[in-house]
Amino acid sequence: MERAGFRLSVLASGIRVDHRQYPAVWQRYTEAAAALDVAELPELYVTQSPWLGAEAVGLERPFIVLNSACVQQFDEDELRCLLGHELGHVGSGHAVYKTMLMILTRWAANLSWLPVGAIALRAIIAAMLEWWRKAELSADRAGLLAGQDPAAALRLLMKLAGGGDLSQVDTTAFLEQAAEYAGGGDLRDSLHKIRMTAWSTHPVPVARAASLRQWIDSGAYGRVLAGDYPRREDDSSTSVSEEIKAAAESYREEFSRSTDPLVGLLRRLGDGASDVGEWVGGTAGRARSWMDAATEAAGRAHRAGRAAPGARAGAGPADSGDGTGSAGTPR
Repeated sequence: MERAGFRLSVLASGIRVDHRQYPAVWQRYTEAAAALDVAELPELYVTQSPWLGAEAVGLERPFIVLNSACVQQFDEDELRCLLGHELGHVGSGHAVYKTMLMILTRWAANLSWLPVGAIALRAIIAAMLEWWRKAELSADRAGLLAGQDPAAALRLLMKLAGGGDLSQVDTTAFLEQAAEYAGGGDLRDSLHKIRMTAWSTHPVPVARAASLRQWIDSGAYGRVLAGDYPRREDDSSTSVSEEIKAAAESYREEFSRSTDPLVGLLRRLGDGASDVGEWVGGTAGRARSWMDAATEAAGRAHRAGRAAPGARAGAGPADSGDGTGSAGTPR
């Protein structure tokens, strides 16, 4: 019901994009979808807002909402990248996990009087937020693949950081700023970064820019363009335990090359950084596995309720919730 209510709201107050309304936006949208092999286009709406942003909303039939500021301040290549980012969220089913995250957050608030229960839920929420931040980085990659223009993808992030006017902004200087954020300062700065991001759904723009640049430089972007990436038809044969191991290995590698002072200290103390990386990756992977199972069970219960004679329309996880469009088509 929540999804239906939001769709009705944007249907009433926004503009549904097609070949007649915002035709230039529609053209960029279809181009992004073609690049990502999206066969069925989700509905796209433009709503009045001075803030740069967009989101993918819904579960069974998600749709995308684009703020009017994006239409005004992004050029064609940047807009194609942003729309590809949101299509990446839709294609990867991120809204489902966002909905579960919202439910868990409400549970944590309701159980705040029960220390043990609240602590356990907060640990799961923290792991899922870490997964969601990685999902945003994956969606950034989907946006890049949609436009296949690294300069436009970086410009998009620069505009998100500093506004729509880039006439006095330099890409090289912005990436230098990203490198300083990643590795500069002392242990106090490392702790401040943890505090800033621990309960956030999005990585900071400079971190997103650095991650995207690293993905390009690693050669992974080129390999995807050449056709070397996992296919969705292979998902049925994918092992959850192998996915968790892959997540842990990814975090271990990330920690091993990090220039953050705190991670450097852990490395000097032994193999602590690798252990922390594997723990974070394994926890995030297990949290996603748990949410996969919970979502599947909720979906079965919802379908059974709808099939029962006289059953009323439900408002369970399969009907409500939203996801914000910050990768992901290639896993």
